Amino acid sequence: MPDYLLIYDYAPDALERRGPLRREHLGLAWQAVDRGQLVLAGAFGSPVDGAVLHFRCETPAPIEAFVRADPYVRNGLVTAWKIREWTTVAGSAALKPLRPEDV
Repeated sequence: MPDYLLIYDYAPDALERRGPLRREHLGLAWQAVDRGQLVLAGAFGSPVDGAVLHFRCETPAPIEAFVRADPYVRNGLVTAWKIREWTTVAGSAALKPLRPEDV
């Protein structure tokens, strides 16, 4: 099952505006975790100008559904987003571990 990154760009005032939307946003994220689709997610720090969400799923379709449902997107806190397939090669969770001696 491939890894994907969902990359969000935030509006400059996203921190000030996210409060009323945060519970729904986090609920959506934890539902994706419970379905086994979302591996890890979090916002960038200093400056908080975006976020990355790591998904593991067969196709980008569940990620696209997540974006459509996300209150941060629907309410303009996310100004741009993209989904990128991600080939993981190092670390205990890597899907295609590749050690130096294998190259």
